[in-house]
Amino acid sequence: MNFSQNYFELFGLSEGFEVDLKALSSRYQALQKTLHPDRFVNASERERRISLQQAAQVNSAFQALKDPLARARYLLELKGLSVGDEQTTIRDIEFLEQQIELREELADIRDASDPLASLMGFMSQVEQTVKDCVNKLKKNFAAADTAALEQCQMIVHQLQFLYRLRQEAETLEEELL
Repeated sequence: MNFSQNYFELFGLSEGFEVDLKALSSRYQALQKTLHPDRFVNASERERRISLQQAAQVNSAFQALKDPLARARYLLELKGLSVGDEQTTIRDIEFLEQQIELREELADIRDASDPLASLMGFMSQVEQTVKDCVNKLKKNFAAADTAALEQCQMIVHQLQFLYRLRQEAETLEEELL
């Protein structure tokens, strides 16, 4: 295995936002069978270390490519664009207002007459917004011009926020159950 390959090359996939998840999973399983450290128990220390490094790289690549947010971040990095940290300010006022409303709605769920039903509706709304962002990423990565890639950066920041919001909703769901 060549450590200089990018994640798409490692899995034999075309570099782009849209990924055949079935092919990715199949290739991942094949690589794991070949590189798993258990296969190198009787090998030299060097071979065991290399096996471990390769297995770790395959795991990192798989995690990055299977998730739309991680994949978008990775693609932007490949194109030399900074994604910034999760605290990056989002300049889209409409999106910020929507997020304030969603945070308030999440905070009010505990006091709802049927908190679990309210939470399910809330989570459905968040999932739809995530899907909308992923569709925008598909469109913009396909265009691949400078303006579209800058838009991808903004969408990545929005998705980061939505992922955190979804995680908070899942935590609340566990508390309510």
